[in-house]
Amino acid sequence: MSLKGKRALVTGSTSGIGLGVARALCSQGVRVMLNGFGDPDEIERLRKAMIEEFAVDVAYVDADLTEATEVERLVRSAIETFGGLDILVNNAGVQFVSPIEDFPIEQWNKIIALNLSAVFLGMRAAIPTMKSQGWGRIINIASAHGLVASPHKVAYVAAKHAVVGATKVAALELANDGVTVNAICPGWVLTPLVEHQIEDRARVAGTSVNYESEELLREKQPMLTFTSPASVGSLVVFLCSDAATTMTGAPISIDGGWTAQ
Repeated sequence: MSLKGKRALVTGSTSGIGLGVARALCSQGVRVMLNGFGDPDEIERLRKAMIEEFAVDVAYVDADLTEATEVERLVRSAIETFGGLDILVNNAGVQFVSPIEDFPIEQWNKIIALNLSAVFLGMRAAIPTMKSQGWGRIINIASAHGLVASPHKVAYVAAKHAVVGATKVAALELANDGVTVNAICPGWVLTPLVEHQIEDRARVAGTSVNYESEELLREKQPMLTFTSPASVGSLVVFLCSDAATTMTGAPISIDGGWTAQ
């Protein structure tokens, strides 16, 4: 099935995984609504560059997804801009690391709001349109931490586990409405943020970037290779294709063997 002309909203798509997903969809002729924070001029440059590269409509809405009304506004804007919505990729997220006894309540609330509540609110706002169209694809970007845990990441792990659960509920409710709902669970993805973390580790330790990259991977993954944002994007494209018509409610790992252990 060609995805040309389909309409997508990808949250947190001005960099990292979200941008990789947005570019992959654009490459298939999908019209995409971008969302995320960053320098307005840089985001506009990015938007125009994607239009030129892929010859598709690319729009942008700046919405703070920790606010329920903003999530609703974002979905409504995508539907109004494109005349409907076929694909929703809930990708936006944030992280904070601390032992439970020291974990700041405001950080807990922020992570739950963005990593979990925004996923629920996005699905809630998009589902009526998808059901009326008789076709839709909802893909929630969870994490390996949606399936297993690590110390000092209580809010993130709790939120991502809940995203996997919410994905299953939505899949059951929409099983015969032409709408599939799946969760992608990446391991280490080489985003600009992770690249900066590795560079900082190498600078502090006086080691090389290559050494610190392997050490970071070795902590969790048997495969000492990063997943790329483009690979996650390709998986999203597959989940939108006819080949994945009966795939729904699935947490799909792309994690270098992290959760196989």
